[in-house]
Amino acid sequence: MNADLIAKYDGLRVPRYTSFPTAPHFGPQVQAGDYLAWLGRLPAGQELSLYFHVPFCKSMCWYCGCHTKIVARYDPIAEYLDLLMREIDLVADALPGAMPVRHVHFGGGTPTMIGSADFERLMAHVRSRFDLVPGCEIAVEIDPRTLTLEAPEALARAGVNRASLGVQDLDATVQSAINRVQPFEVTEAAVRALRRNGIDSINLDLMYGLPHQTPESCEESAERVMDLTPERLAVFGYAHVPWMKKHQRLIDESVLADARDRWKQFDAIAAVLADNGYHQIGLDHFALEADPITVAQRNGTLRRNFQGYTTDGADVLIGFGASSIGALPDGYVQNDPALERYAEAVRAGRPPIVKGKRLSADDRLRRDLIERLMCDLSVDLDAVAARHGVASDLFEPDLEKLAPLAADGLARVDGHRITVPDEVRPLVRAVAAAFDPYLDTAAMRHSKAI
Repeated sequence: MNADLIAKYDGLRVPRYTSFPTAPHFGPQVQAGDYLAWLGRLPAGQELSLYFHVPFCKSMCWYCGCHTKIVARYDPIAEYLDLLMREIDLVADALPGAMPVRHVHFGGGTPTMIGSADFERLMAHVRSRFDLVPGCEIAVEIDPRTLTLEAPEALARAGVNRASLGVQDLDATVQSAINRVQPFEVTEAAVRALRRNGIDSINLDLMYGLPHQTPESCEESAERVMDLTPERLAVFGYAHVPWMKKHQRLIDESVLADARDRWKQFDAIAAVLADNGYHQIGLDHFALEADPITVAQRNGTLRRNFQGYTTDGADVLIGFGASSIGALPDGYVQNDPALERYAEAVRAGRPPIVKGKRLSADDRLRRDLIERLMCDLSVDLDAVAARHGVASDLFEPDLEKLAPLAADGLARVDGHRITVPDEVRPLVRAVAAAFDPYLDTAAMRHSKAI
């Protein structure tokens, strides 16, 4: 892309489209009673995915956009564990039976802040209320700086078979500027310990757009982590939203890259990964040739949810824990992000739902369209319309909105086939936004398109 085009789209703020409609459009119209009714309507045998949010960390990374709380004692974590198990019971009691589960994901925060024995106890409770099928993927996000010596063995005993480790960047100046000092040797030791215990599927997270990063430093970090041979990597752009995340005000904006340099940083990382045999998956993931996520992209079954790109084909995602989001055929629900209110609801025996979104037929249609575009970089509007029993001329106003982007080379329009060229892949969110009727360009609070 030329500099003028990068500058043109630098100011555009669009969702990451891990859901549609996106979370800013959830509202209080959906409450606990709706959630219980939706759970009760699921057919017996419906396959589920489970997500557990653990909102605790030992220190605050200044770039962080997650719901998390800094704790110095274990007591709040132990109390939260009890709440999670109560919430599991609330949900399981509302379901028509012990439903099959093929994917379990622990995110945060830092899930491994839960002590080893308590994590095993939590997983035993999950198994007592749900049917974790053979080969179920159980994934845990890990901060290598806080991984204890006994944790990898306990995680393996609990059935964990995939670990996602935050690296972000290996340059000491960058690490200091984001309050996350993590020498390479710390990450290397964590990866080795996990693999010694049979947890062989390793994901690493890298970032671009952080303070003091350059294309050269991003390239060096990517080259260094190749020594760890991760099966997958996610390469995220830093979203600077200090009006939403006040701790980001500690980051010096004067040393953040502009849009053109952010583009170069991503390209530098992507080039290293391509040279080492990784395939780019959708917008920002990379995986080796034989990895299931690469296979899914190749055969058209790649999915996208709140954890990013996934092989998870379940149509129901149940979220547990403060701030977690669930997705059901009827719509989305979100738990209260405030720990005190979350705890009060669970202790009172009611799901801690504070908002959600009931899906209309048009929402389901556009969710399908946007997911295919985000996963495949291409979508056949006629095929999407046929799947939902509508005429494809419904999309004509959207194609008019898309026309200026197509003129700039962000999309190719061949009849009703929309394709995002590989060279502008990082702008696929802007193309998806053309089909988003909820998007208010005058009041967007999303991350930048670049």
